[in-house]
Amino acid sequence: MPLSPTVKHENFKTCDKSGFCKRNRAYADATNAFGSRWESPYKLLPDSIIFKNGRLEGIIVKTAVDTGHQARLPLTVTFLESGTARVTVDEEKRLKGDIELRHGSIARKERYNEAAAWAIVGGLEISKTAVLSGHKEDGVTKVLYGPEKKFEAVIRHAPFGVDFRRDDQTHVRLNERGFLNVEHWRPKIEKLTEEGADEKPAAEDESTWWEETFGGNTDSKPKGPEAVALDISFPEYEHVFGIPEHTGPLSLKETRGGNGHFTEPYRMYNADVFEYEMDSPMTLYGSIPFMQAHRKDSTVGVFWLNAAETWVDIVKAKVSTNPLSLGIGAKTDTQTHWISESGQLDVFVLLGPTPKEISKTYGELTGYTQLPQEFSIAYHQCRWNYVSDDDVKDVDRKFDKHRIPYDVIWLDIEYTEGKKYFTWDPLTFKDPKSMLEKLDERDRKLVAIIDPHIKNVGDYAVVEEMKSKSLAVKNKDGNVYEGWCWPGSSLWIDCFNPAAIKWWEGLFKYSAWKDTLPNLFIWNDMNEPSVFNGPETTMPKDNLHHSNWEHRDVHNINGLTFVNATYHALVDRSNKGKEPRRPFVLTRSFYAGSQRMGAMWTGDNQAAWPHLAASIPMILANGIAGFPFAGADVGGFFGNPSKELLTRWYQAGAFYPFFRGHAHIDTRRREPYLAGEPYTSIIATAIRLRYQLLPAWYTAFHEASTDGLPILRPQYWVFPSDERGFAIEDQFHIGSTGLLAKPVTTEGATAVDVYLADEATYYDYWDYTQHRSTSGGGTTVTISAPLDKIPLLLRGGSIVPRRDRERRSSGLMRHDPYTLLIALDGAGNADGSLYVDDGETFDHEAGAYIHRRFVLDGAAQTLASSDLMPAPGKKTAAYLHKMKTVRVEKVILVGVPGTWAGKKEVSVKEEEEEGAKSTTTKKKKKSKKVSMEYHPAEGGKAAWATVRDPAVGIGKGWVIDFAGE
Repeated sequence: MPLSPTVKHENFKTCDKSGFCKRNRAYADATNAFGSRWESPYKLLPDSIIFKNGRLEGIIVKTAVDTGHQARLPLTVTFLESGTARVTVDEEKRLKGDIELRHGSIARKERYNEAAAWAIVGGLEISKTAVLSGHKEDGVTKVLYGPEKKFEAVIRHAPFGVDFRRDDQTHVRLNERGFLNVEHWRPKIEKLTEEGADEKPAAEDESTWWEETFGGNTDSKPKGPEAVALDISFPEYEHVFGIPEHTGPLSLKETRGGNGHFTEPYRMYNADVFEYEMDSPMTLYGSIPFMQAHRKDSTVGVFWLNAAETWVDIVKAKVSTNPLSLGIGAKTDTQTHWISESGQLDVFVLLGPTPKEISKTYGELTGYTQLPQEFSIAYHQCRWNYVSDDDVKDVDRKFDKHRIPYDVIWLDIEYTEGKKYFTWDPLTFKDPKSMLEKLDERDRKLVAIIDPHIKNVGDYAVVEEMKSKSLAVKNKDGNVYEGWCWPGSSLWIDCFNPAAIKWWEGLFKYSAWKDTLPNLFIWNDMNEPSVFNGPETTMPKDNLHHSNWEHRDVHNINGLTFVNATYHALVDRSNKGKEPRRPFVLTRSFYAGSQRMGAMWTGDNQAAWPHLAASIPMILANGIAGFPFAGADVGGFFGNPSKELLTRWYQAGAFYPFFRGHAHIDTRRREPYLAGEPYTSIIATAIRLRYQLLPAWYTAFHEASTDGLPILRPQYWVFPSDERGFAIEDQFHIGSTGLLAKPVTTEGATAVDVYLADEATYYDYWDYTQHRSTSGGGTTVTISAPLDKIPLLLRGGSIVPRRDRERRSSGLMRHDPYTLLIALDGAGNADGSLYVDDGETFDHEAGAYIHRRFVLDGAAQTLASSDLMPAPGKKTAAYLHKMKTVRVEKVILVGVPGTWAGKKEVSVKEEEEEGAKSTTTKKKKKSKKVSMEYHPAEGGKAAWATVRDPAVGIGKGWVIDFAGE
């Protein structure tokens, strides 16, 4: 279907309509116009500088250009053990409360300083080795820090700025262009113009300093102008990535117009954007102000810790050291300009130097993605709405009838009684307990929507209690804020309030939410928050939250606080009577740190090919920004997809970390079994592929949960030296598995071009056709992709664990045997890993897991399993005993040498004792012989071999010897 009419732009601000953005863009333009004559009015007082125990403190003085007024800005530069540097600038007057608020406001006077309490969970250990450089220079303070003191911060005093250096090169520069702007507090002075007198132009445009009106709503702005802005430059870096959520390309565009670039900055202001458009810097539902810059063999990052509305301009400037070169050999500097409406200036600078190190270090700060329950990475079936408990049971039954696996069915808001959360509609969901029990027979789950807006109506205990305990968001006058959302008149829970979080937990108890069972999980939608009659479809910025922080200060964190409350409610709920279960929560709104609590999806997309294509860079960008548990509505939320589009979308969705089909209430039913042949069979194959590869997916999720690494990895992340791959955004690598996927996203396509960055052999996953570079890497190969085929390659040197037995849900696969798919590299070697736990509880934290490494040694011709567990925990032995019957039932080796043609059997040895870390003497069983079947190379397809049922325990050490005795 074609794209429907898109977003109503008049409902959302452009930079020119956002006063603080307009002011700071104008400030940057004026600075550029002055050129070398401009001197930033920010100076670090040398006598104020104190360096002690890894922290530099001082006072920056801002001298106002028009009045000469001086504002004191406390500076802290903290050097962390991780090698990260943190630069914080505050404002002394606001910090001391030495300001006057207008309109009798009761809002906090300080700049918001609690974002870290929500976003940061670690990585703040201050460096014990950071020192002042022995190399003295007038007007500059230098600090050596990081691993082996190889990083250097060069802090310029006048004008203030900081250069961050590694390997004798500057990689990140703060205030290089002089755009630093901290809007200090000043009283409003009413200026009267005598009749007939000429009005003189102001030195600075004050029209947006105070009250600001948009869309019929007036923002009272009791603290006046308080924006913070800073230019951050990346010398010789052409590509920058991150700052989701937007629909533009993975490698971020310039934003100052010309040559197909954007004319608006990238905006981060979480909003419910109805029918959002493609290729746009416009804000969407979530914001993570983390950016990576990448060039050949070097990656750096910046994290702008600010929860207020934020805009980012990007300019890529060609720089040549030789003015006569006519641009030949010129380097590109990426220059960014970050602008936030309020709060502190708080920037973390990460110097890498690899994408992996950046991801891990950022993850140490904001937390790694949660290790989810295994069911949540399987297939989810959703629509707005399944209309009754009988409807749910019918869909469940038809999935089984058509032999299509699924794990979760979802309920949108219509399941409630009159859109009152924590209730069931008595007419349509007459027996929810029986519905949940029926799903549990196949180890399936139900997810129900719970949003932050609470219906404001009499005879509803939830809203009455929320009002009586003063747990709702307040308006600017300190009274309960009332707005409009799905239920009509609504109030919003204030999850910044610890008492509200505790109260929220109580609503999920089995005694409170009747007829619910442990297989019920939660979907948090509309948590930007979405307010239908609010400015830009959200709540007014001068609303007040707990401790009287203005909503403008905390807007982008609001969604995170709601998910946090739900997450802890589900943990508390699962604590009753059995082992606590890991929660599953889906969120639409997110911020840095939301990855610790659940999954996200890209919101209300459309059933159109451009939206399918855009889903891939959107999900990749989220992974780069530390939130890899991401997906998009398969099939498109709005509209009715063609059968081809629906089929291709399932094939792509099978590679989303979060895999859910979803549709609008006005669309036709589109459960996979309704598509008709051949589409139903093709879609079922895609879903079964997801289930087959669940062991590999779960292992990738485990890696993300321990190291902060993306689950879907873009080309530049995997091959950071290959410049030709840096901007590629339509293919991706799945964890460390060696799998490379390129879904079809173009109507009518029957082939795709896949870029291979290195000299390795890549094997077609389906028939083992070989693809390799003919020029030492950097080759594009064409892969046949008829409608029934997903373009999927396996890199030589990889081992992929999978489960080949078809089941109706992931829970029914828990004790199934494994298959190891091994793709040999040119030397006959391969490497891979498998992580397994119970997929439900937190017992893995006490050692109840299996983590094995598989290594095929080409020279020795052996395949060995070794333990990756550092040391056994108190629950290790019990879990290994529970899993002792789970075995490897098949080993498939692709790309085997022709010398194996006559080989009929292999030798297998296995540890007799359970637990590779056993303190007892390990006894080896006598070698047993197992049959092997060889298949010769044919028509471009690699030779391959199958070892059938070596019957080795998945939790044990073992060796398969292909060379014989």
